[in-house]
Order: sequence, then C-alpha cells, then structure tokens
Amino acid sequence: MPAARGGSPGAAKGRASAGVSRDGVSKGGARAGAPKGAASKAASTRRAAAKAEAGGPRLAPRHVLGLAAAVLTLAVAATLATGGRGAHIAQTVGLGIDRKFAAAGFRLKDVHVEGASEMARPDILRAAGVGEGAPLLGLDLDQVRARVEAVGWVQEARVIRLLPDTLVIAVKERGQLAVWQHGGRTVVVDAQGRVIPEADPARFADLPLVVGAGGAEHASGILPILVQRPKLMARLEALVRVDNRRWDLRMKDGALVQLPAAEEEQALMKLEQLDMRSRILELGFERIDLRNPDTIAVRPRAPQAPAGLAAAAPSPSDPSAAASPVPHSPVQGV
Repeated sequence: MPAARGGSPGAAKGRASAGVSRDGVSKGGARAGAPKGAASKAASTRRAAAKAEAGGPRLAPRHVLGLAAAVLTLAVAATLATGGRGAHIAQTVGLGIDRKFAAAGFRLKDVHVEGASEMARPDILRAAGVGEGAPLLGLDLDQVRARVEAVGWVQEARVIRLLPDTLVIAVKERGQLAVWQHGGRTVVVDAQGRVIPEADPARFADLPLVVGAGGAEHASGILPILVQRPKLMARLEALVRVDNRRWDLRMKDGALVQLPAAEEEQALMKLEQLDMRSRILELGFERIDLRNPDTIAVRPRAPQAPAGLAAAAPSPSDPSAAASPVPHSPVQGV
C-alpha cells in the first residue's frame, strides 16, 4: 500500500535529519544514495562552469609560450599555402601574439648596455629604438643589432633577450686612435682610420692630432713607434702627413722633425742618439731633417736679439737679409 503523500511525522523527521529533499536529491545536489565521490565531482563541475561564465582562467606564461609556438607554426603553413595573403595573415597573428605576451607579463622594463663607454651609451640606446613597455618577445633582435652596429662607436654587437622583462646589448667599442684634421673638418678616427661621427673631438684632447690627406689611414703605422718615446711625445703638437707618403712632426715650440717615407723607426733611433749626446730636444732647434738615411741635418734655432736691438734688425724685404744663408749643422754617421 503506497505511503501517504505527506508521510507520517516521524518519517518526515527522519528525512530531514538525513538531508533528503522530496525528489530524493540531497541538499548538496546529489541523490541521497549517491557516493561521496560523485558529489565532489558535481561540485567541481559547478565551479568550472562558474569560472567559464566569469571569463575563464588566465593562462600561465608557459601555456602562452606553447600556444604561441602552435600559432606561429600555423602562420608559417598559411604563408606557404596562400602566398601574399599569408604574409598579411602572419602579420595579424603576430600582433595578436604580441598582445598575449604582454598580457602574460613579457613587457620590456630594463635595457642593459655592456662594453660601452659613458659617451657611447646614449647613442647606442637611441639607435636601438626600443622603449619601455614594448612586447619583449615581439622584438626583432637582428634588426636591433643592425641598428646598434650602425653607430660609429660600435665595432660589433650582440643583443640578448632575458625573460621576462630585460634586454641586454653587449657591444665591442671601436678604440679611438687620433683626432684627424683635414679639409676644414676635425674628427675622431679609430685604428683603421674610420671616422667616429658621434665622437666630439673637443672631448679627446689627450689624443694625438693628425693633419693632412691620408693621415687617418696611416696614423696607426707611426703612432705606436712614437708612443714608445715619451720624451718626444711630450713635445709633439701634431703629425703632418706630407704628400700622403711621409710624416713631419710639428713640435709645440714650432720646431719641425722631417721623417723619411720609409724606416721611420730607424730615423727616430738616430734622433734619440743625437739627443743623448747634445740634448737637442731640450735646447731647441728650428728643423731636423732625417730624410737622408746617412745624414742628419740640423738647423739651429736663430738666437733672439736683445729688445733694444730689435729695431736695428733687417726687415724681411732687405736684399742683404734674403741673401744671408741659413746655417745648417749636418751630423755625419749618426
């Protein structure tokens, strides 16, 4: 005989204590006789549905990378299959990937420049053309490197991406050899004679001055020889390239040392020997001619007349003064 619709008060009390509703489903959402595992599974299903309605979970960075690799593979396949349309598709996909990377936290925060001087660093950063907040994985490292290597300071460069937010630009800087003056221009050059356009010559007063056509290209051959002679270098004002075949050394006191077109080091060794015997560099001279390998010709500096006799000195237009020979002091066998 079927039970009454409402049931006895005792039975109702028993169902309430067991947490069973009229349709036989428990208050937790499972039937009264269902196992506990089924109830937990149902609860998990409801939580997943709630997250889906809220917009879905955020992907972890490693999931973004995996998704990006898959999308890029599909983009390459589309490019090969569709020709020009594929390039447009790939570009559109790339923009979408960049946004995903940025959303995952791969935005540029720091740019480190290694191997560059303080003077070169601003020019390198400007040429790199990367700004804070840019999608780090969307940067074309080859293009950044090419822009950096176009800077006059830079001999070569490497660009390294460090996830999640750092870009490293490692450079090998070109050494500054001399300041070159020619054709109304004054520039800084490296050991190969190449101009460093970003370098301000006024900030390189400690570099030797090279003057004349061909001076930049040939300075690397003469300067190492001169650097080994600090006494001579301390008195040197400029190296003057003559007819693009030999050097004159212009001293700070106006004196001139004429070097031969070849074997400059042997000629300078003879000058050192002469200086050891006569202290010629300290006493001063007008000109020393080292072009002849067998003879050193020295023109002494003309003695200065007393102040009271200066008016009696012959003028340059005086024929007698022009006919007077300039004394030379040849030194044989040095």
